[in-house]
Amino acid sequence: MWAIVTLGIQRALLPEWMIRGERLAITLAKDSINRSSNRSTTGKLEVDIFELLRDSEYEMGETMCQILSKGVVGVLGPSASPASNSIISNICGEKEVPYVKVAPEDILKVQFPRFTTLDLRPTNTDISLAVAGLLTFFNSTTACLICAQADCLLNLERLLRQFLISKETLSVRMLDDSQDPTPLLKEIRDDKTATIIVDANATMSHIILERASELGMLSVYYTYIFTSLEFSLLRLDDVPSERVNILGFSVFNRTHPFFQDFLLSLNRSWQENCDHAPFAGTPLSSALLFDAVHAVVAAVQELNRSQNVGATQLSCKSSKIWEHGTSLMNYLRMVELEGLTGHIEFNSKGQRSNYALRIMQNSRDGLRQIGQWHSEQGLSMERKLPSINVTDTLFNTTLTITTILENPYVMLRPNHQEMEGNERYEGFCVDMLKELADILKFKYCINLVGDGVYGVSGTNGTWTGMVGELISRKADLAVAGLTITAEREKVIDFSKPFMTLGISIMYRVHLGRRPGYFSFLDPFSPGVWLFMLLAYLAVSCVLFLVARLTPYEWYNPHPCLKGRCNLLINQYSLGNSFWFPVGGFMQQGSTIAPRALSTRCVSGVWWAFTLIIISSYTANLAAFLTVQRMEVPIESVDDLADQTAIEYGTMHGGSTMTFFQNSRYQTYQRMWNFMHSKQPSVFVKSTEEGIARVVNSNYAYLLESTMNEYYRQRNCNLTQIGGLLDTKGYGIGMPVGKEETSFTRR
Repeated sequence: MWAIVTLGIQRALLPEWMIRGERLAITLAKDSINRSSNRSTTGKLEVDIFELLRDSEYEMGETMCQILSKGVVGVLGPSASPASNSIISNICGEKEVPYVKVAPEDILKVQFPRFTTLDLRPTNTDISLAVAGLLTFFNSTTACLICAQADCLLNLERLLRQFLISKETLSVRMLDDSQDPTPLLKEIRDDKTATIIVDANATMSHIILERASELGMLSVYYTYIFTSLEFSLLRLDDVPSERVNILGFSVFNRTHPFFQDFLLSLNRSWQENCDHAPFAGTPLSSALLFDAVHAVVAAVQELNRSQNVGATQLSCKSSKIWEHGTSLMNYLRMVELEGLTGHIEFNSKGQRSNYALRIMQNSRDGLRQIGQWHSEQGLSMERKLPSINVTDTLFNTTLTITTILENPYVMLRPNHQEMEGNERYEGFCVDMLKELADILKFKYCINLVGDGVYGVSGTNGTWTGMVGELISRKADLAVAGLTITAEREKVIDFSKPFMTLGISIMYRVHLGRRPGYFSFLDPFSPGVWLFMLLAYLAVSCVLFLVARLTPYEWYNPHPCLKGRCNLLINQYSLGNSFWFPVGGFMQQGSTIAPRALSTRCVSGVWWAFTLIIISSYTANLAAFLTVQRMEVPIESVDDLADQTAIEYGTMHGGSTMTFFQNSRYQTYQRMWNFMHSKQPSVFVKSTEEGIARVVNSNYAYLLESTMNEYYRQRNCNLTQIGGLLDTKGYGIGMPVGKEETSFTRR
């Protein structure tokens, strides 16, 4: 008789349905072996099952001493007893009784030089390598690891080391005592991490998927990789989206001849005891215990061919060991068989080798195998994940579009009262939306945002405008001149920018006074005109005196007439002396010509003076009459911030207002304090209101450069002051995790 003791049942750590599953698995293994026609007639398999009421090293030591006193050929289990595993390993190692573990790998490994425990469950290192292979296959350079227990980092140490030596990024997030994954999932969503690795049991993994669904994180954008080998127990029937990639591992060999009978037996037992709930699936611990029994029996049968193997009663108080223990352990290391958990083979360290982890993926028909990771050959994918065709996912789907009236992006047609639905609107964003709908074959319904704002965050964390409607899922897309900002990207997703812009300053053109009747005097200042008049009077008087004093200006106009031979006249009378400079000044000349050298010198000086004056006057007059000098009181944003005479503001509830509100730059902070405290308010409800305020009052409007350019081309009284204050872009907004994200990111 061969006696195998199983310590695989522990009521303190396992649910009742798993305890029944382990009991049934051991019984089925014993019955199948005893019924086998190939078994040796010299021995019969007996299995004793001990239940551990709690995870206590002291009680485990006493239990092991009782077990050894009965005489056993092997010890199996327990499936969940962290503290007991080390005690069992110690005692079995001292007495050289084979111990086959089915529990998860211990963090602190106890190794014996002569005797090694056999681990039937795949090692944490292999699981880490399998996860790393999947990340490489999907080209995931950024991933996040969610840990439900503190030992997660030690279990996946090999995975963490690979990220440390590579350029890839792995963020680790640990569940707190509340065991609520919602805050962690929100952080992952805000970080735009698409690949999420979950190290948790089946119950917590299901909770994580439920919370992810509530946050809109079950979409084609996300990939979930579960490290637990209990992936088959994860209930994926209630996952709302079949497009999300949920991957896990399984060691079950469904092609094993006894697998279906094993599954039916577990299902039947479940229905007899728990008819109020559906059968969850095959527990891994049950299948491992089934295979462990077969592995020990196979080794005993092989050893029994060369020597008569029998159980020996041992005592913890003596140093006596089991004489067949070393031989049986060597045969166990050489065991090769196909079990419910695949190929069973051990290496020299007692770890399982030459086996495969099957890569499972969720589908509408249940879990399907898409590849496998082999402990010797690595990852081999039988098929790639089916690429979701976004055109198919949106085909014949009606999307709700939220937008806001803003020229030239979304405008009402002149005859919009006579139209209905989407035909009432026109503009750049409307045309872009039509092109997207034609390409992706979806329908849409345009609705104007209720409060008429783009969206800002309130003091309680709620959002208004189009952003708020996306968060509350009242709309599927926000198609408008919606600015991509860091604050908005934390709560919604954006497409790639379809337009690049920045904040600019709009101000009205400053025109000088209109030309009057005496505008011809503007080229010279009054002082110049006064000195020119004094020069004119002085030259006229000097010319009159010089002409009177010089004898060469006295002459006889009619020397041939009798009786007038002694008649002398002087052409420079007082009137002619004042008229002659006027003719020279107007560059028209006169019939009076100087005769004497002195008068000619005075006239030449005057003509040279008038030449310079007239040339300067002509040039200045042409500039004054053809070019209106623009005298702008501000030339930059610093000039605007340093004064208070000119009011300035933005659109209320827009990204420009948020930019100044959250800016840490000193100039922008002063501008925000001015705008926030100014009464009456300098904020406007629309761009049209802001432009009207610019034209009709001493007001500067801060808006996007594209809008500034659009309105300046249509109103010559508007101008832009300075350059851009920042650089950003317009994008299509959508709720986080929506399927539309994938096509807008392309």
